[in-house]
Amino acid sequence: MTDKSVADTGRPNATLPPTVIHALVNGYHGAPFEVLGPHEMVVGGQAVVVVRAFRPLDAAAWVVDDTGTRTPMTRIDPAGLFEAVLPAPPPDAPTPFRYHLVVADATGTEYRLEDPYRFPPLLTDFDLYLFGEGNFYYSYEKLGAHPRVVDGVPGVNFAVWAPNAERVSVIGSFNGWDKRTHPMRRHDPSGVWELFIPHLPNGTHYKYAVKSRFLGYEVDKSDPYGFYAEMRPSTDSRVWDLSNYVWHDAAWLEERAQRQALDQPINIYEVHLGSWRRAPEDNGFLNYRDLAVQLVDYVREMGYTHIELLPITEHPFDGSWGYQTTGYFAPTSRFGTPDDFKFFVDTCHQAGIGVILDWVPAHFPRDAHGLAFFDGTHLYEHADPRLGEHLDWGTKIFNFGRNEVRNFLISSALFWLKEYHLDGLRVDAVASMLYLDYSRKPGEWIPNRYGGRENLEAIAFIRRFNEITHAEVPGILTIAEESTSWPMVTRPTYTGGLGFDLKWNMGWMHDMLSYMQKDPIYRRYHQNQITFSLIYAFHENFVLPFSHDEVVHLKRSMLDKMPGDVWRKYANLRALYAYMTAHPGKKLLFMGGEFGQWAEWSEARSLDWHLLQWEDHRRLQRFVARLNHLYRTEPALHRIDASWEGFEWIDISDADHSVISFLRRSDDPADTVVIVCNFTPVPRLGYRVGLPTRGLYREILNSDSREFGGSGVDQGGLVAAEALPWQRCGFSAPLNLPPLGVIMLKAEQ
Repeated sequence: MTDKSVADTGRPNATLPPTVIHALVNGYHGAPFEVLGPHEMVVGGQAVVVVRAFRPLDAAAWVVDDTGTRTPMTRIDPAGLFEAVLPAPPPDAPTPFRYHLVVADATGTEYRLEDPYRFPPLLTDFDLYLFGEGNFYYSYEKLGAHPRVVDGVPGVNFAVWAPNAERVSVIGSFNGWDKRTHPMRRHDPSGVWELFIPHLPNGTHYKYAVKSRFLGYEVDKSDPYGFYAEMRPSTDSRVWDLSNYVWHDAAWLEERAQRQALDQPINIYEVHLGSWRRAPEDNGFLNYRDLAVQLVDYVREMGYTHIELLPITEHPFDGSWGYQTTGYFAPTSRFGTPDDFKFFVDTCHQAGIGVILDWVPAHFPRDAHGLAFFDGTHLYEHADPRLGEHLDWGTKIFNFGRNEVRNFLISSALFWLKEYHLDGLRVDAVASMLYLDYSRKPGEWIPNRYGGRENLEAIAFIRRFNEITHAEVPGILTIAEESTSWPMVTRPTYTGGLGFDLKWNMGWMHDMLSYMQKDPIYRRYHQNQITFSLIYAFHENFVLPFSHDEVVHLKRSMLDKMPGDVWRKYANLRALYAYMTAHPGKKLLFMGGEFGQWAEWSEARSLDWHLLQWEDHRRLQRFVARLNHLYRTEPALHRIDASWEGFEWIDISDADHSVISFLRRSDDPADTVVIVCNFTPVPRLGYRVGLPTRGLYREILNSDSREFGGSGVDQGGLVAAEALPWQRCGFSAPLNLPPLGVIMLKAEQ
């Protein structure tokens, strides 16, 4: 309670100047706890407690203390401001002063309720200090909407950062969306606002009504830390208790660090949950729990190790695919509740499948209910559009130099890794964060303090993000979508690197697609496109991605990119996938590519699963499953992915025949695999290839097998290595190279 001593005017409400009453009842008073709730005063020489409540829809109100004494409240303003004067409790009475309110509506019906303005703040000075200096990494445990029990009363504590607001109120169906009813307490100098509202149930809809100090700006905002959002087009946040779900993935978490080590197979199935499969009856979305059955079973059968989800962080526009995030702490309600999403992740883990989230800290949308211009100022973004806007994308850029913004983003990352047990974050658009002139013309950007184009604040944020996430959640993966030649992306920060575990190899992807889309007659002139990647393959820890970006915007599907007739399209795609599996680096394939989707991907419809009624598509699907199995079971294909010790060329010089051959090695020489690729439709019978050791070799994969829809050119059995040196090898053998085919051989033990 606030201690005050006032002159005896005979009217307690005279202690409130008319300007204060006007500000309160008109919704612009920024310090409601100075007016509402209990206040110890001296009136007429007597110690009293004055209780005030603003109840604009109620006809009458009473204060009921712990003894059951019911004191009527006087309406001191027609708008609904009530006041009661009670004797001060004796010195030995419990503190704080306990009471509840009884109110009556226009019909005389009475309701009991707790007064939010009698409860103390729950945020501590230390919380606010850490938040201000940017080190409150678990700020999601305090900011946002949290079910709490305070003084024996259940309710929800709300907290939001809006330092330049004149007033912030919690609004929702529980108060008729009236911005005057639940104004929040401001904590200075942090600019965090807080209010505990009793007896709000799980699922309550709410927003923050923000009135700025500047420009008369007033807007209703979703909760930046909200854990659950109403289904679009609504932009309400919803209260959600994250503590209810019981996990069953302890075995996975215990083994995760070992499963995700660089010497382990990581084969990622990239998925957009809204279009992987739709409900057949109405083309509606599947629930997270439906997907936990259908998608997880499919991924397990196909042999993938991980699912990577296009952003399921809440977003207002389906067509953004989730990349214009408004809810950095909320799984999208399109597919269910937060508990439903936990069930999905839990089911993946129990099936031995990791889950990676596509996370977007580079930018955010302009939507009025989101982060943009949050409190009437450029709070989360830069004010100068040369720093604060992506003109190509129509989005805002985070101000990475601001402590509270870095804190917000690192807290978001930890939130997904800790609360949802996610196994990694794929960080979108890293290149756009690193460069101040990214996609900008001269004059459209501001150099850094040294005159350079590097975004020093963003670089510092990225390094800190990687340091904190790996320290707090050991064994997780962070993966950079970084399309430039920025050095040491996957090297530790203490050596000057950015600290990621893996980086998408965009150069390899572009070169391979360019090569494979050429008619084979011209490939002889472009041999360097399939060999150049090995010049830099071990500069970083790479993922080889054929992602969603490659099958949209008139780029055509993976199958339809391939040249030639239908048979050749399938053969080319099998060869491409086999070469991808054999090439150093972890693997990623976007959904639909595994069974030969003909149409480009659209977020508005399901994949064309009906294609599997035709044998060609089933054969391609079986081939990808076989590749996935081979990749997981052959140590040479994954054990040494980031060093020359795991790779050796046999021959890259036969451009005239578009043939290359190479070795993949493990730490055990017996695991060595020989890979030979023929990227023309001409069979090469009796083509001599160097082999590393004498003995018999077995064909462990042939992309031209009739089982997969090929022509069936194979070795006809075991291959004997001859003591004839060839292509820098001590042994060799004549092989039958299938048309548009890749073969893998392994020595018999």
